[in-house]
Amino acid sequence: MSENTAAAEVAAPHRYTAAMAAEIEARWQDFWDADGTYEAPNPSGDLAGDAETVARPKRFIMDMFPYPSGAGLHVGHPLGYIATDVFARFQRMTGHNVLHTLGFDAFGLPAEQYAVQTGTHPRVSTEANIENMTAQLRRLGLGHDKRRSFATIDPDYYKWTQWIFLQIFDSWYDEEAKRARPIDELVAQFESGEREVPSGGAWNELSAVERSDVLSGYRLAYASDAPVNWCPGLGTVLANEEVTADGRSERGNFPVFKAKLRQWNMRITAYADRLLDDLEALDWPEAIKLQQRNWIGRSEGARVDFPVDGDAITVFTTRQDTLFGATYMVLAPEHPLVDKFVPETWPEGTHDVWTGGHATPAEAVAKYRAFAASKSDVERQADAKEKTGVFTGVYAANPVSGEKIPVFIADYVLMGYGTGAIMAVPAHDARDFAFARAVELPMRCVVEPTDGRGTDPAAWDDAFVSYDAKIVNSSGDGISLDGLGVVEAKARITEWLTSRGIGEGTVNFRLRDWLFSRQRYWGEPFPIVYDEDGVAHALPESMLPLELPEVDDYSPRTFDPDDADTQPETPLSRDEDWVNVELDLGDGVKRYRRETNTMPNWAGSCWYELRYLDPHNDRRLVDPETERYWMGPREGQPHGGVDLYVGGAEHAVLHLLYARFWSKVLFDLGHVSSAEPFHKLFNQGMIQAYVYRDARGFPVPAAEVEERDGRFFFEGEPVKRELGKMGKSLKNAVTPDEICAEYGADTLRLYEMAMGPLDVSRPWDTRAVVGQYRLLQRLWRNVVDEATGAVTVSDAEPGEDTLRALHKAIDGVRSDLEGLRFNTAIAKITELNNHLTKAGGRVPRSVAEPLVLMIAPLAPHIAEELWRRLGHTDSVVHQDFPVADPAYVIDETVTCVVQIKGKVKARLEVSPSVSDAELEAAALADPAVVKALDGAAIRKVVVRAPKLVNIVTA
Repeated sequence: MSENTAAAEVAAPHRYTAAMAAEIEARWQDFWDADGTYEAPNPSGDLAGDAETVARPKRFIMDMFPYPSGAGLHVGHPLGYIATDVFARFQRMTGHNVLHTLGFDAFGLPAEQYAVQTGTHPRVSTEANIENMTAQLRRLGLGHDKRRSFATIDPDYYKWTQWIFLQIFDSWYDEEAKRARPIDELVAQFESGEREVPSGGAWNELSAVERSDVLSGYRLAYASDAPVNWCPGLGTVLANEEVTADGRSERGNFPVFKAKLRQWNMRITAYADRLLDDLEALDWPEAIKLQQRNWIGRSEGARVDFPVDGDAITVFTTRQDTLFGATYMVLAPEHPLVDKFVPETWPEGTHDVWTGGHATPAEAVAKYRAFAASKSDVERQADAKEKTGVFTGVYAANPVSGEKIPVFIADYVLMGYGTGAIMAVPAHDARDFAFARAVELPMRCVVEPTDGRGTDPAAWDDAFVSYDAKIVNSSGDGISLDGLGVVEAKARITEWLTSRGIGEGTVNFRLRDWLFSRQRYWGEPFPIVYDEDGVAHALPESMLPLELPEVDDYSPRTFDPDDADTQPETPLSRDEDWVNVELDLGDGVKRYRRETNTMPNWAGSCWYELRYLDPHNDRRLVDPETERYWMGPREGQPHGGVDLYVGGAEHAVLHLLYARFWSKVLFDLGHVSSAEPFHKLFNQGMIQAYVYRDARGFPVPAAEVEERDGRFFFEGEPVKRELGKMGKSLKNAVTPDEICAEYGADTLRLYEMAMGPLDVSRPWDTRAVVGQYRLLQRLWRNVVDEATGAVTVSDAEPGEDTLRALHKAIDGVRSDLEGLRFNTAIAKITELNNHLTKAGGRVPRSVAEPLVLMIAPLAPHIAEELWRRLGHTDSVVHQDFPVADPAYVIDETVTCVVQIKGKVKARLEVSPSVSDAELEAAALADPAVVKALDGAAIRKVVVRAPKLVNIVTA
C-alpha cells in the first residue's frame, strides 16, 4: 500500500474500497443464503410456497449448462450468468415470481480424459471442480435458487435421463397422427391385423427376434449397424460435429475413420417437419433459426428408381426435370448395393480411367472405400477438391430414355444424405461436371443456356445451372418436357414417374438420425439388457437408476491412431459382474447382458430445464401443475418453454435441436404441456483478450507484457499482439477472483455489463475496470459520509432539473433492463449519479433511494448495503422498481436543427409539441437563417417537427 493510499484511508475510513466491498459482499451473500431470498415457490409439491408470490406473473430464466472445468472460471465465463442475474433481479422488482438457478453438466469426454491423465476418478475430479466453480459463482452474488441445483452425474438426476430414454425407446412415430405413441399401441395394431407386418405374415407367427427386428424399424430409439466416425486414438465413436474439417478428432487431433458399428440411434428425423415448422413461433435470433433450417435441410423433389440387374437404385433429386440429362450415377462408397451389384470382372470395353488401374471391380471398390474412410464428411464434400471415384462395373438404365449409364462410387456422395445415391447430370451440376471431366464421362445439355454459351457441354468451362430456363433435348417414351419451364417440367415428369410406378414426388431432409452411443465410461448407462437371443429389453422403472459401477480401469482402450480396422472396447465391458446379471423382468428370473455403451454428453442437457422445476421429485419426471405453471403454453408462447435462455451460439444445431426433439416426444406422450423447451433464446457475445506471441509463435504471459511506444515486450524481447479467445493455454486468462479481490464483485459485474451490447464480442481490458469502481465510489459518497460513515441524504425536495434527470434515468433504465441493454442502462445511471455529484450538497432522499433501486439489479451488494443504511429493514431484492413520472420525462424544450442546402445554419429551442407550421415560421424568422438565405428564393421547406427543418433554395 502506498503512503498516499494509507493516508487517504485514515482520512476517509468509511470510503468504499476493495476491502469494504469484500466485507459487504460476503455479508450479504450469507444473508441471502440464510434468508432464502432467491427461493422461488412452486404452485405445488415440496417447493410450494406462499400463494401471493405464486399468483404473480412468472419468469423462468436460464443459462446454458456450465461444464465444471478443472481450470475454473476466467472472466469470460460469467458474462451470460451475470446478464441473466441482472435480468432476473429486474423481473423480481417488477412483480414477477422468478425461477433462476444453475446446475452442472458433468458427464462427458473432458472429465474422463482428465481422469485418465491424472489417475483420479472422474467423479472425484468433477465434484472438486463443481465445488470450486460454485464458490467462484457465489462470489459474484448470483441470485440462484440453490435448492434447485444439481449435477447430471447425480444418480437421482440421471435416473430420469434413463427414464426418458426408455419412454423414447418404447415409442414410435405415427405418421398419420403426426405424433409419438407408445410402442404397445403399434404392437396391438400388428396383433389385430389393423396394420400389416412389413415382412408379411402374421404377428403371432413371428419369433421374438423377428418381432424385435420389426419394432426396431419403428422405435424412436433403436440399435442398428451404422456408419460411424471411429477414432482409435480416443477409443470412441464421435459425432460428426466432434470431427474437424480435416478428418481428425476435435479433442486430441487424432485421425477419424468411417466404420460400421452396432450403435444406439434416436429417430429425430421423424420430427423433421415439426422441428422446422415450430421454429416460426420461437423468439430466437434469426441466425440460429437459419442454422437449424439448414441443418434439417428440407427439400422437395422426387424419388426415382433406376433399374439395374433386376433390382433398382433409388435416388432423391430436386431436379427431376433434368432426368434426360443423367449420363451416369454415383453411389456413396458405403452404399449397401455396392457389394450386391459389383461383378467379378470389368465389362468389356471399360475405360482405363474408370477403373483406377485396378484389376477387378472388387479390388477397385475395396481400395477406394479405404481411401474414402480416411476423410471426414466435410472433406468429402469440399467443392474445391479434385473429384475422385471408381467405376463399379455396373450399368443402370435411365428410366426415361432406357439408356445404359455407368454406376460409380465417389467420396463426394455421402450415405448420410438422401439415399446415398445420385443421378449425375454433369451439364447442370458443378460437382458432377468436375467429376465427369476428371473421369471422361459424357454430358448432355437439357436446360437451355441463357448466357450465349451454346448447347454443347464439351465447349463449356463449367456447368450451366439455372432455375429459370427452358428444358431442351428431353423427349421420349411418351413424355416430352421440351420447351417447358423448370416448375412445369418438374410437375409433368413427377406425374409421369408416378403413373409408371418408378418414382413419386417426395420430401427429403438433410437431417440424419442422432447417433446416441459412446464407447466410454463417464456417461449415463443405458437401462437396457439383452437376452440370450440378443433381443433388447427395457429395465422397469423400479430398477432405475441403473448406476454407473465403480471400475478399476475406466480408460477407454485406445489403439494405434492410424489403424482403422480396430474395434472399440468399452470400459464397462470389462466389469463382468456388472455386465452379466440375473433379473426378473416379469417372466421369471433369466440371465441377461447389460448394454456396455454409455449415453453421449448431450443426454443430460436435453431435459434439465424440467428438473429445475421439480428437483427433488423421486416419483415422477415433474409435477404436472408445476410444469404447466413455469413452462406451459400461454399468450405469445403457443408452444410454452423457458421465458429466457441465454448461452453461446455454438450450440445452435446440437444441444438446441436435441433438446427440442426430447421435448416434443415428452409432449406427445403426455408427460409435459410444453412442446418446446426454450421460447426466447439470446446469444451473448464473447469476452476476448489480447494474446501475445514470441518469435516462435508461442503465447507468453499477457500480465507480464510491457508496452512501450505502441510496441510490446516480454522479458525485453518484442512480442506480437493479436485479439483472440481468453484461456489458460493462451496465457491470457484473468480470473474473476483477481478482479473481485482488487475491486469487488459489484465492480466486475458492472464492467462486464458496461463493455458493450450483450450480443457482441468485446475485448477485455483490466485497466478499464477502474471506471466502474469509481462509479460505485461516487454513488457511495452521494449517500454515505466517508469520514464518519453517517448517511448524508436530506429530506429536502429536489429541484426541477434533478427531478427531470431522475425520471429520465428511471424511464431509460427500466426500458434498457427489459431489453437486455445493460450497457446503456449503466450509462444512464452514471449520468444521473454524475448530475448529483456536480450539483453538490446533500442528495435528496427521494432521489437517492430510486437511484439505489435502479442499480440494485446490476450491483446488488452495494445496493443492499445502501438500502439498509437508508433505514429500510427489508431486502432491496424484492422492492418495486421505480416508475417514471411522464411529466418529467418529456423535455420542456428540444433542440431543432435548421439546415439550408444540407448545412446547419441555426439551432432553435422549441416545445416538444410544436406544430410543423409553427416550427417553419420560427425557422424562417430566425436571424441566422434570414442572413444565410440573403434573399434567395425558397423552393421547398421540409419540416420534421420538433427536431429538423430543411430549407431548399432555388
